[in-house]
Order: sequence, then C-alpha cells, then structure tokens
Amino acid sequence: MTAYARNQWYIVAYGREVGSSLLGRTVCEEPIVLYRTGDGRAVALADRCVHRRFPLSESRIDDNRIVCGYHGFTYGPDGACVSVPGQQRIPRTARVSSYPVVEQDSFIWVYIGDPATADPAAIPRAPQLTDPGWTTVSGMEPLAARYQLLVDNLLDLSHETYLHGGYIGTPEVAETPITTEVDDDRGVIYVSRRMADAACPPFYAKSTGIDGRITRWQDIEYQPPCLYRLHSRVAPVGEDVSGFHMEIVYGITPSTAGSTYDFWAVARDFAQDDPAVSDFLYENNRTVVLQDVAALNILERVLAAEPDGYQELSVNIDTGGLAARRLLARMSS
Repeated sequence: MTAYARNQWYIVAYGREVGSSLLGRTVCEEPIVLYRTGDGRAVALADRCVHRRFPLSESRIDDNRIVCGYHGFTYGPDGACVSVPGQQRIPRTARVSSYPVVEQDSFIWVYIGDPATADPAAIPRAPQLTDPGWTTVSGMEPLAARYQLLVDNLLDLSHETYLHGGYIGTPEVAETPITTEVDDDRGVIYVSRRMADAACPPFYAKSTGIDGRITRWQDIEYQPPCLYRLHSRVAPVGEDVSGFHMEIVYGITPSTAGSTYDFWAVARDFAQDDPAVSDFLYENNRTVVLQDVAALNILERVLAAEPDGYQELSVNIDTGGLAARRLLARMSS
C-alpha cells in the first residue's frame, strides 16, 4: 500500500476550475467533491453518499446543497445530511466528511488528515502567480504514474537536455554540476545550477528576444509534499544584473497509488502585456509537461513489472531527489 504524507495541505484544483457545478478529484486515495456556494466560498466534501456510496460529484447542486443523484440524500456545505427521502428523521450518522479549504495563489488547497490540525499558515506560497507585476499561464495534466516519479523528475533537471531538447534543454544543463541543500527545520530542499555561458533554448529565446548565448540560473525550492518552485533567470552573457525572470511552479498532488495530478504554472516579469508571449509559453510549457507525462507513464509501467529487490543506481544529479524521498518517507511514517 502506498504511504502518503497526511496532516498536510495539497493542491486539488485551480480556483477557476471550481464553480457552481460539481468537480470530483481524488487526493491520497480520498475521493473529494468541490463546488462554490452562492457567496463564492469553495467547499470540499467526501465524494461518496453515506447511503449507497454514489459519487456526489455525479449529482446536482440545489441552493448550496448537494442532492445525491441516486436516492436524493441532501448535504449542506458542512457535510451534514439535511434531507432523507421518505422520512422526517435524519440518522445521526448521515454526514460526509468536510475538508478544510484555502484558496491562495490561484490554487484551491485541501487538508488531508485531522481537520483539527489544519493550519492555513503552513501552506507554502507562490505569490507571483497572482501578483499584478507578473503574468502567468497555467494548466494541469494527469499522470498514470506514482507521484514520487514526478518529484524525482523535477528535482533532476539534467533530463531537460535529453527529453526536452528543442524546447528548454541544451547540453549545458546536463554538463553543469548542481548544489543541493536541505533545510530540515523548514522541510525544504534547494537544488541550484548556474550555467555561465550556455546556448539559449527556444523557450527563452523566443519569449525574451535574446539572440546569442546566455547566463542561466536554475534555483529549485521544493517544499514536500506538494509545492515545487523553480526560480529561473536568464540574461545575455555579461549582463547578469537583472535578466529575465520566470517563476515555474508545480503542484505535485498524489491521486492514487498509480496516478498524479501535475499542476503547472509559468509566471514572468517581462512582456507582461504581450498575448503572443503568453500563448507561446503556454503551448511550449504544456508540450514539455506532456513529454514528462509520456516518459513517466512509461516508467511507471516498467517499475510495476520489476522484480522485488531491484536496486537503483544513483549518482550526483540525484541528490535532490534522494533528499526528497527521505523527507517524504519521514512525513509519511
């Protein structure tokens, strides 16, 4: 059985995805239904009717309440059943779980664990995604793979050279050593790489207009279990005072033992009012994400078929991913 980090906040949706209709998601094997009340508040309830387990996400909303599409059991935003067909008395146990919800930095976060321990202040921030000084494109792609594979993928960007050539990968990414630091007190992993004289990949050349070689910074900040931020900066060689900044954010949300939600966003502090740049970055980053999805889906099938006891080989580029595995194991124990 897959072990998940509980008593933790997870990204379950973008705020724009949750409205007056019902949205079903599964986080850490827990089916959840989301919607908004008339006053705009986001609600997250367990997505199973207590009567015959029919998915509430396949039901309907009536006056801020969910009416089960199978037998009509009706639930308020707090999860309490307020109506049972054919009788006046409502059983004491007629209630579905309600999840703590916070809407922040364009995301809907839900707390998986004991609601009494939910602290909104513990949610990691990605403020650039809603900062008026930045412009953001974003999306979500599902993976048919365990979430740990996406964590490994994002903490070892050397794969850009081989998997994402022609988009964000150049030879210098794989050739340049990394530095890794772990802040055990905060539970944050930092992986950094600076390329002093590198080719400018199309992702940056076409969005910034840079013509020629660049200095390139990749500074990763991963706060398990869910939020990953890549502080990315590029500048023409010799002009590294300011440069062009991108904040590349991933929400890594485990759904089931073999599936993951890959939330992604790219915020920039340049060409903010240019829709052509936004369109380019959206299409290119989505293509990169889909390349990762395809590779990780293959890897999941391979790993599922491996015999017990297979030993991986790890090298220097894996230090960030291995640190993440240790933190996640500790959080999941």
